[in-house]
Amino acid sequence: MNRDVVSTDQAPAAIGPYSQAVRVGDFLFCSGQIPLRPDGTVETGDVRDQTEQVMRNIHAVLSAAGLDFSKVVKTTIYLSSMDHFAAVNEIYGSRFSSAPPARSTVAVAGLPKGVDVEIEVLAAF
Repeated sequence: MNRDVVSTDQAPAAIGPYSQAVRVGDFLFCSGQIPLRPDGTVETGDVRDQTEQVMRNIHAVLSAAGLDFSKVVKTTIYLSSMDHFAAVNEIYGSRFSSAPPARSTVAVAGLPKGVDVEIEVLAAF
């Protein structure tokens, strides 16, 4: 089994013992992205601003692997509150104009650095 780490300086560096993404066969497993800018600072705006930053980070990681949002097959969205669902859904949905991926969305007790949204994706080559 080939296992290749994918990383880019266009997304924030890992803040723990994990990779931005790992390619195994025809799949790219991306770690969850929170609204950190590539320089490591937190996007402190509202959940819409945070989600835009998360989606920019995901785009950067996908691009580093030669992929785009059309190759995403599964996502998981973690929210600090389901009150954020509509705003996050609107921004998230703008990246998937047709044939959106399978998705789960859950509210959690807390997210790293106190942010309101984290999204992880699985993409296929």
